[in-house]
Amino acid sequence: MEVFAISDWHLSINCPKPMDIFGGAWENYIEELTKNLNATLHDDSILLIAGDISWAMQLNEALPDLDFIANFKGKKIILRGNHDYWWKSISGVRNSLKVGVYALQNDSIKIGNVVIAGSRGWVFPENENDKENQTIFDREVIRLKLSLEDANKKRGIGDKLIVMTHYPPFASGKTTAMTDVIANAKADVVVYGHIHGKHHKTSAVIKINDIPYYLTSCDFLKNMPLKII
Repeated sequence: MEVFAISDWHLSINCPKPMDIFGGAWENYIEELTKNLNATLHDDSILLIAGDISWAMQLNEALPDLDFIANFKGKKIILRGNHDYWWKSISGVRNSLKVGVYALQNDSIKIGNVVIAGSRGWVFPENENDKENQTIFDREVIRLKLSLEDANKKRGIGDKLIVMTHYPPFASGKTTAMTDVIANAKADVVVYGHIHGKHHKTSAVIKINDIPYYLTSCDFLKNMPLKII
């Protein structure tokens, strides 16, 4: 079993949105992403998509994008990103997914000897006066704890634990309450997205508490899924 990750697809199948206005990396990216996924994935593959899946505002508008994901081989695990406004009720989302696509929210999924948990996360507060972001960040820490508690119930000896977040769980490479929760859960790998553009200072992989954290935004990966396991 192989596990791959690539996030931030920003799909808009029924109402195409010109992503190339955000830079050359987005030119014809859907075609390139499709080609690379078809060449990489097999029936026993796992693909992690850590948020920003669709530009849709309502679930019914996102269905063509979710169906597009379902058409790829293997099992696809999706997580809500900050642009996924269509993702409101988890039951509604799950009832709309085709076979082979799974949505994470406050829980986890075990496939073979791999357990996957996660939470959207949030921007880390810049200072102690940033009360609004602190409140949301703290809420996401609680949600991640719930997800990891569920994962711990499913995790057996020798199982790998992968944590997905949309926002980076750290702050400028430093630990946060979220990275502490991940360390306490003894995660093996963390994947996240959200960060775009060639001018950011984040490395492809950093280690926090001896756990590798992989940036998986599709423009950063040049539309090539990253092999995690």
